[in-house]
Amino acid sequence: MSDLCPLDYRYGRDGMKSIFCEESRLRYQMNVEAALARAHASLGTIPEKAAAEITRIADPKFVKVDRVKEIEMETKHDLMALVKAMTEQCEGDAGRYVHLGATSNDIVDTASALQIKAALDTIMKDVDRFLITLAGLAKRERDTLQMGRTHGQFAIPITFGFKIAGYIAEMLRHRERIEQTAPRACAGKMSGAVGTGAALGKDFFELQRRVMSDLRINYEPAATQVVGRDRYTELICVLATVATSLERYATEVRNLQRPEISEAAESFLAEKQVGSSTMAQKRNPITSENVCGLARIVRGFVIPTFENQVLWHERDLSNSGAERFILPHVFALLDDMLCKMDDVIGGLVVNRKRMLANVNSAKGLMMAEAVMMAAVEKGVGRQDAHEILREASMTAAENDEHLLDVLLRCGKLDGVMTEEEMRRHTDPTNYVGEASRIADDMVAAVESVLKVKV
Repeated sequence: MSDLCPLDYRYGRDGMKSIFCEESRLRYQMNVEAALARAHASLGTIPEKAAAEITRIADPKFVKVDRVKEIEMETKHDLMALVKAMTEQCEGDAGRYVHLGATSNDIVDTASALQIKAALDTIMKDVDRFLITLAGLAKRERDTLQMGRTHGQFAIPITFGFKIAGYIAEMLRHRERIEQTAPRACAGKMSGAVGTGAALGKDFFELQRRVMSDLRINYEPAATQVVGRDRYTELICVLATVATSLERYATEVRNLQRPEISEAAESFLAEKQVGSSTMAQKRNPITSENVCGLARIVRGFVIPTFENQVLWHERDLSNSGAERFILPHVFALLDDMLCKMDDVIGGLVVNRKRMLANVNSAKGLMMAEAVMMAAVEKGVGRQDAHEILREASMTAAENDEHLLDVLLRCGKLDGVMTEEEMRRHTDPTNYVGEASRIADDMVAAVESVLKVKV
């Protein structure tokens, strides 16, 4: 049986999946074994020639996945199977020095750190590309008038560029979180069975430093048999937070694409794309819906990651099986989601006429705050002004009238402001505050951080 997991045939991009495939896992582990040998040789523990030979054969073209599996069937130990397979390939007596002084998780955790480092590099590129796409949309729509909504109800006017500016600010924070988390997440160990370095001799500290310097990652300064799993918990929580933000943006697209709102929509290839197998008229936001579903899977890995922190004494094996699922799936899905949302935002169809029509459909009700604040500036008490506008708004809504007409008829603001002033204060184009400036500021922030021109 093959293709059991949807990552095998439906989700995820080849580049990210290749980082976590079986052959890559062995390659990363052999890279660690080779770095260990080189560190030993540099300290005079083993011959330089032996380290060079171990480095030469530390490659899947010499140490085959199938051979490692064959040995594992006998040993029931995957890392020992790798060690034996590497030893078989070494010429001369170099094989006797493979894995010298190390424990399995010196290799496994350090190799995982290398995988995480490569995966985070890809995620960061995804984030940067998405930020540029968001900035382009915010710049284009900086002045596009749109109804702001709270609780699903009309609130006060905004611009569509302002809405996207909020997404930019959030993604910039995520970028910063990833940068801050990476050094802690990309940490290995080379300290032996329970972390004391006993089997690695008098030069243990220097040996560990040289291995990690060679591999260009950090190391656990006080390990048990494993790297502290708080590192993985922080990592997965950060990635799950990014996924949740993507779900937020996708949910907004789904809502704005509803026919009764119809302000923005995913692009649709009208010549060929099919929305439904029976309802021929359908244009569904399928990519945004997919992103929402995948975000839930990513968040689902948060709880087992927390549980993996709790190990018996210097460690047990309860975390191992879970982590084999968690790391590849979270990275592959988030990479997939970032690229999909980049496509959605990059191809977003913005219906400016419908946005304006929806604003006008409110018949001035969303301008109650603007009139209230103008009345306060004219000397009316804030609470009195609020009650005047509350009563007028309820009347306008009940009778399907424009707020301006109700205010002019009720006369409660006569002598406070002129009809011309009331007309100006009920014009939504005059009440978007600094929305356009905020959009400009966030575009500028992207340009500054990424050193690009949007």
